[in-house]
Amino acid sequence: MIPHLFYYQLMVLGLLWLFVMLSLAWPSPSGAPVPRSATPSTSRRTRGKELKPVVGLTHKPHCAACEQEALHPLPPPPVPPDPMPPTNRRPRAIDPSMHFCPHTDCDYRGWLGLGNLRANGHPSGGPWRQFHCTACKGYFLETHGTLLHGKRVAVELIVRVLACLAEGLGIRATARVFEVAPNTVLQWLVEAAEQLKAFTSYFLCEVHIQQLQLDELGRVPVACG
Repeated sequence: MIPHLFYYQLMVLGLLWLFVMLSLAWPSPSGAPVPRSATPSTSRRTRGKELKPVVGLTHKPHCAACEQEALHPLPPPPVPPDPMPPTNRRPRAIDPSMHFCPHTDCDYRGWLGLGNLRANGHPSGGPWRQFHCTACKGYFLETHGTLLHGKRVAVELIVRVLACLAEGLGIRATARVFEVAPNTVLQWLVEAAEQLKAFTSYFLCEVHIQQLQLDELGRVPVACG
């Protein structure tokens, strides 16, 4: 006789098979799948043709001077006036090409070598030469704009006084050594400092430093251009 345990196992296998078949044949609750179109959709995402402006700079400037130039562009350089036509006079013995007219109302102010200056001797027998501008008809001494302008003392005395001050000697001690007034020594020192400040601001305009000694001029780093 076949044991009852075999019938039980056969019945369990049949129920499992029936359960699997019913689960495969039963319809899905979500409904029939929607068939997809064979042709791809041609609709694309449209973008606005108007470009948005970029806020700020696209790159960081190299230094503060470059940033200032980027924010405030420099005006174009001035155009020099036409050179003065040559005359039939004899050739000039004094070359005034290294000087320029300092008068503010002159069109040749600040321009070198344009033939508008002529040497005009030494006024009152002084040591300095006088120049005449043929454009504005003005006169000026060759020491105009320098530390020696308007000084009646010897150039060697002023140079020695400033050399002693540069070596660290005090103002009163320097005045006693050279027998001049302390206020005169102080005035020469202030004028020399103004001249040196103008020199450094013109020739060392790209070097951003606070103070600089004269022996450090040969080791100044090259600034960005």
